[in-house]
Amino acid sequence: MKTILKLTMICFLGMTIASCAGNSTSESTGQYVDSSVITSKVKTELATSDKVSALEVKVKTYKNTVQLSGFVSTEAEKESAEKIALNVKGVEEVENSIVVK
Repeated sequence: MKTILKLTMICFLGMTIASCAGNSTSESTGQYVDSSVITSKVKTELATSDKVSALEVKVKTYKNTVQLSGFVSTEAEKESAEKIALNVKGVEEVENSIVVK
């Protein structure tokens, strides 16, 4: 009985650890937290910028790649949003899907 209990606990522990690991299609727990921090930093930088209307720009981060979407009034505003995101620590790449109205 003790052997079965030990095996059950080992299997449970193994499944718990495996569920925290990332793979090519999902982030690990640590990567998810890092992505959330990066998203918050980018949103803060956009909100404090006088070059971008932060209310119109959406930000998502996945494995250090920031995706910008939404609408802006000018091409310069779109480019500024991308530059701001690229300058945030931890950002490796920016996918700029912002549309100029």
